[in-house]
This record gives sequence, structure tokens and C-alpha cells, in this order.
Amino acid sequence: MNAPRHSRIAGTGSDLPPLRLTNNDLVDMLARRGVETSDDWIVERTGIRARHFVGDDVNASDLATAAALRALEAAGRTAADVDLIIVATSTPDMVFPSTASIVQRKLGVFGCAAFDVQAVCSGFIYALSVADAMVKAGSANCALVIGSEVFSRLLDFDDRTTCVLFGDGAGAVLLEASDTPGVVATKLHADGRHLEILCTPGTVNGGKVFGDPLLKMDGPAVFKLAVGVLGDVANEVLELAGRTTSDVDWLVPHQANIRIMQSTARKLKLPADRVVVTVDEHGNTSAASIPLALDVAIRSGQIQRGQRLLLEGVGGGFTWGAALVDY
Repeated sequence: MNAPRHSRIAGTGSDLPPLRLTNNDLVDMLARRGVETSDDWIVERTGIRARHFVGDDVNASDLATAAALRALEAAGRTAADVDLIIVATSTPDMVFPSTASIVQRKLGVFGCAAFDVQAVCSGFIYALSVADAMVKAGSANCALVIGSEVFSRLLDFDDRTTCVLFGDGAGAVLLEASDTPGVVATKLHADGRHLEILCTPGTVNGGKVFGDPLLKMDGPAVFKLAVGVLGDVANEVLELAGRTTSDVDWLVPHQANIRIMQSTARKLKLPADRVVVTVDEHGNTSAASIPLALDVAIRSGQIQRGQRLLLEGVGGGFTWGAALVDY
């Protein structure tokens, strides 16, 4: 009988646009529009101090491709080794084809499966779960899983409660088939009853945008729901894996808001010094936030080989999920 197949993270990569906006930069920009806010107000409520925005000529596929190339380099692989590309994004380059197909073209890899996953800020966890299942089933051996977003293009800069939260960026992992477990367990959820609390409601028809094309959020409702479901799904995935929070070396959460992250950690009884935090420098980069934070922590030496990671995210839909990874 054949030994069971697993998927392991062989390399990570990330990319940020060069334009970095501090809170004070954003405050000045908003003041010219007659919108009042302050660095203290933003930091106190979100933990965010800076974020990166793309230029007019940069799209999600550009950030995704750069992150993918760094993940390949870290794994000692080339694009020719890749046989699956999944991109999690809510800000695709086009209505179609998929951003993954555009990344495939930019990487010069042709013939392998390539598709997008849209689960907003939970997108990377969804994409990782799908890629893990495909590797375990033998449908892929070397999979690029990428989260890439240009959320700056969805922001209403007359709404200080949302425009200060988000940034642009990309993160990628290269999953490889392995005899030993890497991605130990995943768990995904969605509940469409809550879709109005975080959405971009506009639609495109006949080349025209109908409805509102900018992001809308009910902050208090999102906060309450996020803290509850993140704690629950973390416990679910630990139970699936036969582990407890004492087995977790690092919590790598979706970087939405420092208060959500801290509340989730307290619910799981994880100390703050075991939580990877990059929201202060990147803001909320939606589907990119988990792989971006993971890459930063690995490259800084914060996360080491052999450690156990709990990844979790929550986003519009309402969607949420978690993954337990032996790194």
C-alpha cells in the first residue's frame, strides 16, 4: 500500500508596493478632502501605523508574481516545477480570465491548473485548503498558493472608519508533496446571512458599474462576529489534528485589527508574544495578510523550521477558516 501523501510549505515570499503611507501621510491626504482623523485615533482603534498602496500601473497579478518568484527562490525551485497555481483575491486584474492565469503567463508556466479563489480576507486559508487537498490526492506535486490584493482601489476616502484600515500587498507559499505532514488540518466555514456587514456591493453590467463600487463595513458587527468565529474555528482545527493550544508555537492570524487579534489570542489562552503581528506596518491586506505575515516572520527568524503554526482568517461573506501547519 502506498504511503499517505502530505503537503509541506517549502518556501514563502511576499511583495509590497514601494509607496508607503504612514498614518500622518493619510491624515494629510484626508484633510484635503475635509475628512478629520489622527494618528492617535487610528493606532488606538486598529494598531495600524502605515500601509502600502499600488500605483496606477500595478495590479494584483504583478504583486502576486513577485511574491511567487520569491517563494520559488526560497524553496530552491523554478517556475517550471509548478503544476498548480491558486490565487486568493477580491481585487482581480480583470472580470476574467483569472488572476492566476495572468500570473501563470507572467511566470512562463503553461498547461498546469490555475484558478482564483474569492473568500475575501479568508481567501488564503480557503486556497491553502484546496491546494493541500489536491496535493494529498495526487493532483499536484508543487503548488503556488498566493494571496494578492489592491484594496486601495475599493476604498471610500470620505469614510474614515474604513479607508484607514486597508493596504495593498501579496504573499505566497510553495506547497510540495511530502511523506511527512506539513498542513496537518484545515477547517472552512461561511454564513451568507451576514453578507451586508462587510461588502463591496457594486456590480458590472454592460460596461457600467451599478450600485456602490466601494467597500462598506459595519465595524462593531464585524468585530463581534470575528472574535467569536475565530476562536471557535481555531479550536475546531486543533481538535481535528488532535492538538491543543499548548502545542502551538505561533498564531499567524489575518491582520485585520490588533484588537481582534488580541481578543482571539486571549480566547485561545495564547500569550501575546506568540502572535505574529504585521498589521502595524501593512494594514489589512485582506487575502494577502496571512501569507505576507508568515513570510515576514520566517525571513526575520521569528518562525523557525519544526515549529507548529496556527493560521486563521475571517472575511466578508461572511467567511472564516483555520489551518494547523507543522512548519
